[in-house]
Amino acid sequence: MKEELIERLTRYAKIDTQSDATSDTTPSTEKQWDLLRVLEKEMTDIGLEDISVDENGYLFGTLRSNTEKQLPTVGFLAHIDTAPDYTGTNVNPQRIDNYDGKDISLNESTIMSVQAFPELNNYIGHTLITTDGTTLLGADDKAGIAEIMTAMHYLVEHPEIKHGKVRIGFTPDEEIGLGPHKFDVERFGADFAYTMDGGPLGELQYESFNAAGVEVIFHGANVHPGTAKDKMVNSLLIAAEFQQAMPQHEIPQETEHYEGFIHLMNIDGSVEKTTYDYIIRDFDRDSFEARKQLVQDTATQLQEKYGQHAIELTVTDQYFNMGEKITPVMEIVDVVADVYRSLDIEPKIAPIRGGTDGSQLSYMGMPTPNIFTGGENYHGKYEFISADNMVKATQVIIETLKLQEQRG
Repeated sequence: MKEELIERLTRYAKIDTQSDATSDTTPSTEKQWDLLRVLEKEMTDIGLEDISVDENGYLFGTLRSNTEKQLPTVGFLAHIDTAPDYTGTNVNPQRIDNYDGKDISLNESTIMSVQAFPELNNYIGHTLITTDGTTLLGADDKAGIAEIMTAMHYLVEHPEIKHGKVRIGFTPDEEIGLGPHKFDVERFGADFAYTMDGGPLGELQYESFNAAGVEVIFHGANVHPGTAKDKMVNSLLIAAEFQQAMPQHEIPQETEHYEGFIHLMNIDGSVEKTTYDYIIRDFDRDSFEARKQLVQDTATQLQEKYGQHAIELTVTDQYFNMGEKITPVMEIVDVVADVYRSLDIEPKIAPIRGGTDGSQLSYMGMPTPNIFTGGENYHGKYEFISADNMVKATQVIIETLKLQEQRG
């Protein structure tokens, strides 16, 4: 199993599937189809059924039930795209067997040191897959794909392991927040699902942020500064007042765990016009709404001071805390936690300080917690993954289906 996982991940990682947030197509990049076509053929080769890929790049397949019990249909999902903010072109995975706990030379000029990355101490004796220091690895989420495909292959080859109907799905554009936007939950047909899209060993996540995007446009009036008295209105200064009214310590770099924030992401400004882009994140729905209200109240106060025309505000909800939809069916989380323990894995149940496809899919009617894949330092040249922990993630898939059948 370990060698199969390494082979799959290495092969998938070499296929460039970066998504593009500026695109208006789905998938956002044509090259995502290269991996979809590979996976479609492999799904057929290992014996899956009902394989289909729609015009938007959502690839689904079925592992038929082999039990007489009437069980819910379970889904497993992973995304094919890699992050747009770090190159996925010419990925060259490197293998380190029996890691010795020392600094890792990715190339002649790039060292992944234990001092900078102390988590390496957790992987002594493991087989690691790293980058060559020039690209990301793409284990987010090609490791998830490899684990799902390997688990399905194993179950086909071992029909003595009883399980219900399984649906698997590979989706585009998760990294730009669009993974579920054209996901056909009815066509997928699962009662609930799991994303294989987590990080280190033991992660099990069923809570995510509530999320909103905010655009604020400040309008000014520009005249020659030598004759500007009582005429110039500087949009940059109005914008500065707005930001000053935001909670100064409730920002990403000063928050953790269940703490929320308002994050100023981008500024584009001049005297005449300034634009701010924010994101608002909070786990608690009431606190989330209060943050949005603060933004609105601040805009209103500045409109009263500078005129209604001085500020345009747009607040757009992006996704909500999937815990609201998963908590009523916590048995789908509990069964995975029990599997972890049976495999001597300590469940690390913590909120996702972000969102996954499951955040949106849970509100689309398919509760979808998130399971670890085994990787670290995603989205950059220091990304690596333990093949040993990939084996454990694959075993989690197999044993979860097995335990659900036994309890059914």
